[in-house]
Amino acid sequence: MTAPVTPSPELAEIVGDKDLPRSEVVSKVWDYIKKHDLQDAKDRRQINADAKLEKIFGKKSVSMFEMNKHLSQHLTAKKA
Repeated sequence: MTAPVTPSPELAEIVGDKDLPRSEVVSKVWDYIKKHDLQDAKDRRQINADAKLEKIFGKKSVSMFEMNKHLSQHLTAKKA
């Protein structure tokens, strides 16, 4: 079990504002991407950001490998 992390206000628009384990954050972001059909049609590894995701990624499109790096910048670990 990983320690819960706090999403930034931008990320909270997608995953909610409760503290969650990092794996749960990633899972919820993927649910959002699939629900809104944001994977690129030609290259499924590319994610085409909508307005909410663009605030997190800082650009229109990221690879799924890059995505975790951007998510990290929007997560704060709880102080023990």
